[in-house]
Amino acid sequence: MSVSQTMETEEDLLTCLYIKFYHPRQQYEGLYGLLPMGTKSKHPADEPLRLGRDPQSCTFSLVDMRVSRKQLCVYAFRTPQSPDMLFCIQNLSKKGRLSVNGAMLGFLERMDLPNKALIRFGEYEMLIIQEPGEAMGKIEVDFEVLAVPPSRETCTRVPPPAPVMEMGSYGTSCPGELRVSAPLENDETIMCFS
Repeated sequence: MSVSQTMETEEDLLTCLYIKFYHPRQQYEGLYGLLPMGTKSKHPADEPLRLGRDPQSCTFSLVDMRVSRKQLCVYAFRTPQSPDMLFCIQNLSKKGRLSVNGAMLGFLERMDLPNKALIRFGEYEMLIIQEPGEAMGKIEVDFEVLAVPPSRETCTRVPPPAPVMEMGSYGTSCPGELRVSAPLENDETIMCFS
């Protein structure tokens, strides 16, 4: 088989990750100055996409001292059961937590990404939408800044805890509603041991 038969052609449709950012202070700070906005960038599928504030060790960088040097990483993979390119995300921050559609990831924990995922870290909201493609060697990444938080559009916000009832338990009117684990009371009594 010749090399020309095994190479991907430009006509192959690349899998694309649409990554949409929102930060409450984005209009005042140049947070996205190092991201390639408005153009699709191509990347080898076998190389992880790292996001953080360090442009030397990350594929994409945010200009924000509150972001970890290495914040997160997105990996492409395939399974024998599916021809589609799949993705997982890993939290690289030792100090900060990362949530994927409400599920928390600690340091070095990873999770498979659904086709549409709301990622949160610090004050950032990042919506990742996957568009499948045929090519296996490369992927495309397209960045965009959103004017409103994507959590408003995706309805994946965690609701605030319900008020504490007199009996000391959470009340809810919908059985399928997400619940937030929080202490019912805060005992301010300090015990001293001698």
